[in-house]
Order: sequence, then structure tokens, then C-alpha cells
Amino acid sequence: MLKALEKAGILVEALPYIKKFNGKTVVIKYGGAAMVNDQLKEAVIMDVILMKFVGIHPVLVHGGGPEINNMLKRLGIQSHFIQGLRVTDEATMEIVEMVLAGKLNKEIVALIQRFGGRAVGLCGKDGGLMQAKKRFELVKNEAGERVPTDIGFVGDVVKINPELVRELSDQGYIPVIAPIGAGEKGEAYNINADTAAGELAQALEADKLVLLTDVEGILKDFHDKSSIISSLQIDEVPNLVESGVIAGGMIPKVQCCVDALQGGVGQTHIIDGRIPHSLLLEVFTDKGVGTMVVK
Repeated sequence: MLKALEKAGILVEALPYIKKFNGKTVVIKYGGAAMVNDQLKEAVIMDVILMKFVGIHPVLVHGGGPEINNMLKRLGIQSHFIQGLRVTDEATMEIVEMVLAGKLNKEIVALIQRFGGRAVGLCGKDGGLMQAKKRFELVKNEAGERVPTDIGFVGDVVKINPELVRELSDQGYIPVIAPIGAGEKGEAYNINADTAAGELAQALEADKLVLLTDVEGILKDFHDKSSIISSLQIDEVPNLVESGVIAGGMIPKVQCCVDALQGGVGQTHIIDGRIPHSLLLEVFTDKGVGTMVVK
């Protein structure tokens, strides 16, 4: 009886959130441990399906760095990175597209179908979804000057055409999107998955953008896991970057949230994908998990 009452309490707590987000769009960047660990993978997929069944429109944008690395290693292709971005020559881009849009995308779709949902896999080339241009990364030269550097087929988003995603969501499907953009001549560009998710969230006028990561959220003290910042306003970000609280790989994630908020997204969240059902905890409970970045 006690367990039944606990379950009832959870449902009652979730009710106002189900009502609040009914019919709203939530864009989820799916990556990290939650894509590698089978238990976490299934938990994320079940969370997404549940969101769909209660009237929310989840949209998944996935990464796949570890899988790409494994495939390149198997094929004897050396990986090179500049400031965290993969230098992507033509041969590497073929592998990136094959792994992201071919293998991983369809595996996620199949898992959603297996657990009772309906999904359609896409990449940025489909339906003109994601137009891109070559990215030139600013890299310090020997003189210490930051100069534009060609890193191959890595792209920035130029334009998002969200109509296909909207149509699929309205028809009851969960769109699953690989972050491959299309250039002017139809060439493929590798887009950072966080960036792709943020741009898509803006184009869809999403109510939420959720970034699944392998960290607890933003910590005041990196060595103290309990020092998590639960809520952060965008005007606090510059000082936290300057002081080193937001550093390394967290900087582009936070900037992605800031850009999304300034582009009209309602709320953004950086949450720990290593916690089973962290998506449900964030969307349907009072406490949530991770860091919420707001205007």
C-alpha cells in the first residue's frame, strides 16, 4: 500500500507540469553516457515516449562522438581536434555522416519503436531542414593572434526549416535528428549537436531546450559535487566565465542556452544524463536536476 501511495503522490506532483507543457515542444540534445550505457539509453527513450504520450512534443537531436571515434579507429583514420572541434576532411566526413545519419539515428528510431513509440529519423539534409556553411575556427598562431582556420567539413547553421519537424510531431511521431547540415552545393557538414539543438529549438519556438551531459550541471566549485547552481540568469554568465566557474566544455553549452533564450526559447536546462530518468525529473517534478538557465 505504501508503494502505491508513493506512486500516487508522484502522479499528483506531475499533474500541473503535464497540464503546463501539454502541446508544447521540448528539444532534447541526446549524447554522452546516456547514448553508451544500455540502461541509461533505455531510460532516456522511455522518458521521451512518456512525454509524447502525455501530450508533449519531444524532438531528439543526437550526437555520437564515441561511435565516430570507434569507426575511424577501425578504419585506421586518425582523428585530429582543434579547440574541441573535429578536423573533418572529406574521408572523415563520409564516416561521420554514415555513423550519425545511418547507424546511430536508425538505432535510436528502432529503440523508440521497440518501446511503443513512433519515430522518424532525419538529418539536416532531409527536407532542407538544416542549411549550413563552412566554419572557420579562430585559432592562435605562433604570434598569439587568433586567426580563422579551416577545419574541413565542420559547419555553422545558416538556416533552419522546421516545417517537416512540426508536421511529424503533429502526426504523432518523435523526430530524431542527426546534426548533419547541407551546404549550398549539397555537401555535408558536421554540426555540433548542442548548437544544432539550440538552433532547432529557436526555429520551433520550443518551450524547453534540454542538454543531456555527463556532469551534474554547473558547479560553483568543480571539486564539490554538492555546489550545483540550480538556476542561473543569463546576465550572470559573463562573470562566471571570467571567474572560471564556467570553463572548458561547459562554455559552449552555456552559450548555446543563452543564444536559445535570446532567440525565444522559454527555458533551457543542462542536466546529468547519467541519472536514470533525469528527463522526467526535470520536466515533471518540483526539484528537477542540473542547472536551469533562464532570462
